[in-house]
Amino acid sequence: MSAPESAPDMAIRELLEYLVRGVVDEPDEVSVEQFDQDDGSILLELAVAEQDYGMIIGRRGRTVQALRIVVKAAAARDHRRVFIDLVD
Repeated sequence: MSAPESAPDMAIRELLEYLVRGVVDEPDEVSVEQFDQDDGSILLELAVAEQDYGMIIGRRGRTVQALRIVVKAAAARDHRRVFIDLVD
C-alpha cells in the first residue's frame, strides 16, 4: 500500500513532527508514520509519550484540530489530502 515518499510528502510528515515536538514534554518520543492511500491521500499516524496525549488533544480537541488544519493547508499546495490519526 505504501509507496516511496516524494519530497513534498516527506515535508508534510516533517512539518507535523516539528509542530508536535514543540508542544509535548517528551519530544524524543514523537513518531509519525506515513501511509500513502490508493486514492492519493496521505495517512499520518501520530504517536507521542503516554503523558503527552492530553497536550496534543488539548481542550475539547482544539490543539489536534489546529495541527490538522495547518498540515492540511500545507498539503493543499500539492493538491493532496491528509488525514492525521492519533495512535497508542
